[in-house]
Amino acid sequence: MTARTETGDPKALAERAGRELEDAPAPEILRWATETFGKRFCVTSSMEDAVVAHLASRVRPGVDVVFLDTGYHFPETIGTRDAVDAVMDVRLITLTPRQTVAEQDAEHGPKLHDRDPDLCCALRKVKPLEEGLAGYDAWATGLRRDESPTRADTPVVGWDERRGKVKVSPIARWTQQDVDAYVAEHGVLTNPLLTDGYASVGCAPCTRRVLEGEDARAGRWAGRAKTECGLHG
Repeated sequence: MTARTETGDPKALAERAGRELEDAPAPEILRWATETFGKRFCVTSSMEDAVVAHLASRVRPGVDVVFLDTGYHFPETIGTRDAVDAVMDVRLITLTPRQTVAEQDAEHGPKLHDRDPDLCCALRKVKPLEEGLAGYDAWATGLRRDESPTRADTPVVGWDERRGKVKVSPIARWTQQDVDAYVAEHGVLTNPLLTDGYASVGCAPCTRRVLEGEDARAGRWAGRAKTECGLHG
């Protein structure tokens, strides 16, 4: 029996947990999620760093960690994924879009990411993730409130209305300093690009280094009004 059938209204469950766990440490939030949803819970990771995957693996060894390979990632990102798979006690699952980059280019023309980044994200990120999450009732992200104004109200546990799932953001209240301290204390894997001027790592064609004084998301879709890929809003 899944948490969905045991608890009745999963949206109410999420909203209540968000209130009750607002001040809880990240491991406690993840413990609630793994105990509530069991195998119907997973962690998603962009492999910018492996902090949430590491936290979850300490709470629930063998936890599912889902990575979305868009076909446009930096080699460093793929290398981080492979390292996480090799050294962490997780079950690494890689999702891919229905079309390869070449097939998408043939249908929509080359460099769709330049001409219509929203459509490119929809095809290579949003749709594959929705399909990949079909077997789960809850998923965890590494969203933090300090990353950008669009993420300032991120709840530690909330309801993903579009997908009809519980969304857990155990480090939502963390600062970059908190992340850095955790990485240093536990030797957590991070994407090498984070030490090369990148504050947020996404697909290579749509990511640049940030300038001094810019927020962490400024290097994503620079020069456009777009600030999110659609996975989180």
